[in-house]
Amino acid sequence: MKLNLNRPLAFFDLETTGVNVGSDRIVEIAILKAMPDGTEIIKTLRLNPQMPIPLESSLIHGIYDEHIANEPTFKDVAQELADFIGDADLAGYNSNRFDIPVLLEEFLRAEVDFDMSDRKFVDVQNIFHQMEQRTLRAAYKFYCDKDIINAHSAEADITATYHVLLAQIERYKDTDFEDKKGNVSKPVLNDVAALHAFTNMNKPVDFAGRMVFNEAGEEIFNFGKHKGKTVEQVFDIEPSYYAWMRQGDFPLYTKKKLTEIWERWNRKKDQLKQVKQQQQQPAFKQQPLAVKQQQSTVNKPNFAANKPQQVQPRKEKPVVDVTNDMLEQLKMKFGK
Repeated sequence: MKLNLNRPLAFFDLETTGVNVGSDRIVEIAILKAMPDGTEIIKTLRLNPQMPIPLESSLIHGIYDEHIANEPTFKDVAQELADFIGDADLAGYNSNRFDIPVLLEEFLRAEVDFDMSDRKFVDVQNIFHQMEQRTLRAAYKFYCDKDIINAHSAEADITATYHVLLAQIERYKDTDFEDKKGNVSKPVLNDVAALHAFTNMNKPVDFAGRMVFNEAGEEIFNFGKHKGKTVEQVFDIEPSYYAWMRQGDFPLYTKKKLTEIWERWNRKKDQLKQVKQQQQQPAFKQQPLAVKQQQSTVNKPNFAANKPQQVQPRKEKPVVDVTNDMLEQLKMKFGK
């Protein structure tokens, strides 16, 4: 099938240092220019982003710092790319939300006027998502071939969700899946642990996605100026960031997880401080407790040895009342 075109349509895709439109940079751009006569022209360039590529991004697209160290910057080729695209309309997958905004940021930084006023934009992902809707109703119809009765009532929706999962397990039990790193597996199994792993691939720390786990299992920020840095690293360089987030408009659970990391970080700091203090103490203060106790015993004067012995008081006989019988016996003894 041939596209019905009045002017060229440039399909393009970007590989970048990250997903922040304002701060991340392009490391590779590929453009397929479909011409009205049916011919296709492809242009691919790797670019030096003039910033380190985070490991998380390199693991996805396979481009590392050493691969682009000697490549031109975007500014070096900006005019060449603008001329190649010319007056073509633009197309891509998720291009309206990501690729086009990133491309425009790069052109603006390079001070190249890339006119967008008369172009059309075709986002293939939007066609997919709108024609193959990702609603529960659509999933129930697709997997179970049934319509939800009383849709949007809690009981009907949760019953439909349960049956959709059963149908998915049956449908995909022997189906291969290839992730972004090229790893192939059969992830949809009748096993909750396996389903958990497959449906939580982004590894969120707080579910809102403000913090996620990196490949090393460390919590990293997933937004803002510290995106891609570990949370503890940010606390090291800007501890006030914690207070800013605590006071900011973030979900309560995000703040809860942030506080847990903050408290753990503070415990580590206290432990390191104690270790440093012990290392800085004089040598005589480092003696084991048993030695100190022995020394204190040897050097302590024995006051008990010089103390005069106390004289024990003589026990006195108990007082006995004198009776007449006793007097008589005394008279007989002494002859009186």
